[in-house]
Amino acid sequence: MKQFRHDLPFHLESGKVLNGIDITFHTYGEMNEDQSNVVWICHHLTANSDASLWWPGFVGPGAIIDPSRYFIVCANILGSCYGSTGPLSIDPATGKPYYMTFPQVTIRDMVNAHILLRQHLGIKKINTLIGGSMGGYQALEWCIMEDDVIDNLVLLSTSAAESAWGIAVHTSQRMAIEADCTWNEPSADAGKKGLKAARAIGLISYRNHAILVRKQTDPDTNKTDDYKASSYVKYQGEKLVSRFNTHSYWLLTKAMDSHHIARGRNKSAAEILQGLNQKTLVFGIHSDILCPLAEQEFLAKNIPDSRFIAIDSAYGHDGFMVESEVISKYLAEWWG
Repeated sequence: MKQFRHDLPFHLESGKVLNGIDITFHTYGEMNEDQSNVVWICHHLTANSDASLWWPGFVGPGAIIDPSRYFIVCANILGSCYGSTGPLSIDPATGKPYYMTFPQVTIRDMVNAHILLRQHLGIKKINTLIGGSMGGYQALEWCIMEDDVIDNLVLLSTSAAESAWGIAVHTSQRMAIEADCTWNEPSADAGKKGLKAARAIGLISYRNHAILVRKQTDPDTNKTDDYKASSYVKYQGEKLVSRFNTHSYWLLTKAMDSHHIARGRNKSAAEILQGLNQKTLVFGIHSDILCPLAEQEFLAKNIPDSRFIAIDSAYGHDGFMVESEVISKYLAEWWG
């Protein structure tokens, strides 16, 4: 894990200004002389910059994104709690953590931070930019903002704009957090019970009816309480609370809601996609109810040099991380 400090003022889309930012990142492998082997991975909502940790089988020695072949970069997003500037950072104006006073950020703000890191690392060309889910939001915006820097684009389980369904899910999650009586306390532990509930809400949309019925149905038909499915969502809530911060979760779901590639650009989303020059591979998951196939089909239909792959997986939205083997197979063929 490495850290880059940008000491100049960082201007956010909201008009707010951060007095410098920290960016935590990981690199793997060595960049070759002509920079033709750079692969940049944009991570999803609660991930960190160690892509080999949360994407095993896809990133790492022996995987399709192998550090012996590629120079791999992954940066923790602005607003997260894994080292980059966010709600747990110290506000220089008060000498205390920001917590709920941290300003709203957007996907474009995150990409502007990525660009600063790219420049710091001396990277002039990115061979392949990869992003799944919220990472795909970043990857799309980056291709629009720095069209001449990125050659190839891989998008998984993502979309050109956050849907009304996604916004409704995120709003429900934030309502659960806000209902926690500790939420407004100036503490890193504020809202933890709310975050457990928010994770449970999210889990339903990350998976689907079929996989939960298959994996979490009780064999004991005489039960009237303490169901396996109940234990499962509670366990997943506990897991997230043990590794993530509620303030960051609240903030980052807001950032996802802001995602729309047509916002402020005086063109439709289709027109903007039609202007992309990257060779693009788009993956969707048949059982994904959070970001369904229609959204990836829209991307592939409008991006000129694109290929669309629909994967048959039981794991819903999480399938883009679970199905590493089949995704790797198609990516290898596409790279040629």
